[in-house]
Amino acid sequence: MQLERWHSGGDFFTVNGQKIFFRTDGEGPALLLIHGYPTASYDWVKLWPTLTKYFRCITLDMLGFGFSFKAPVKYQITQQAGIICALMKHLNVPETHVVSHDYGDTVAQELMAQQADGTLPFHISTLNLLNGGLFPETHLALPIQKLLLSPVGGILIRFLNKNAIRKSMRGIFGETTPPTEQDIDDFWTLISTNSGHKYMHLLLDYMNQRKKHRERWVTALQNAKTPIRLTVGMSDPISGAHMASRYKELIPNPHVVELNNIGHYPQIESPKEVLASVLEHIERSAEDKG
Repeated sequence: MQLERWHSGGDFFTVNGQKIFFRTDGEGPALLLIHGYPTASYDWVKLWPTLTKYFRCITLDMLGFGFSFKAPVKYQITQQAGIICALMKHLNVPETHVVSHDYGDTVAQELMAQQADGTLPFHISTLNLLNGGLFPETHLALPIQKLLLSPVGGILIRFLNKNAIRKSMRGIFGETTPPTEQDIDDFWTLISTNSGHKYMHLLLDYMNQRKKHRERWVTALQNAKTPIRLTVGMSDPISGAHMASRYKELIPNPHVVELNNIGHYPQIESPKEVLASVLEHIERSAEDKG
């Protein structure tokens, strides 16, 4: 499915005066997919045709991403979680499975923390995490990310272009599963829509938030009653094998599916393996439940 078709098949709803792009297709149990930085919900396009055969799939472009509202502000992870709660209410969804990636993992951790607090307005049945900075001590940010987050980020962001995105993405995909030129074009379209490329350095504040809220967000995984699986591209230099190792150290009875030779975007690089992992996790959880 081309990006233009993905966009035309979606819709918008408004939260606090801000337009949020979302898409929902299929019937059955709800399945919420939460994207990462710096892209958008289109990251799930290769999984979408299969998942929508079994689930009512729901996804969105979070604030500052894709086709949603963008502005020169530092968005909070708690704010993104609140928008997801508003979307679930808008769609009348009381319970859902969740698949998340990268920045979306952090949002999912906040949602899990709210579920533990008893404040989440819907129930998460299962969670499947893909590559992301679950633990700030193992998140190896790219040099460009560190520079953009620094005091000079506002100056450097003026020089961000598609070539810079191409270089960064090629460095975090697996050696045998590089992004295509069409992927790069789509990434850049999603980033630059509504002048979003001018604000990417501000979105990176999530790295500071991960450090500030580490105890809350890690504890949410450690104490979770919800079945959790980590499906991880092991060749990811940001959150790959080293993050998976830390996950096994910190999470009780860890359930990890390792994808060898796959980088930071397993849902794009190896969609069949990710689909198999997602479906198997949900099926196994249903069998264990009863």
